Amino acid sequence: MDTLFSINELAEQFDITARAIRFYEDKGLIVPGRAGSRRVYTRRDRGRLQLILRGKRLGFSLEEIRQYLNLYDQDPTLVSQMQLLLNKVEERRVQLVQQQKDIIETLADLDGIRQQTEGLLAAAEGTK
Repeated sequence: MDTLFSINELAEQFDITARAIRFYEDKGLIVPGRAGSRRVYTRRDRGRLQLILRGKRLGFSLEEIRQYLNLYDQDPTLVSQMQLLLNKVEERRVQLVQQQKDIIETLADLDGIRQQTEGLLAAAEGTK
């Protein structure tokens, strides 16, 4: 028999709220079973949740995560899933490298403004 988890157990394991898990359910990313009126999650659901959270942490949209998860069910060889992942990882890398360049440029601008303002402030205080 497969190990079953409650929503609270998963929330605790992943340090998220039960509400976050229900949100992913509402989006159709995970589909728990039922034991009476209680939600129960399998190891597969737990694995999907782990992939969802990793994808979000890496900056992927819920739609990109959905595409990735859906390929798991469609292609038993996982080749399509791996190709999609590789493409999405490269796209995200390009975005992050650009953001890194933008941040470095912004920091340099801020440093210049700070130096200029400190100089003007020192000059103004010196003329008092």
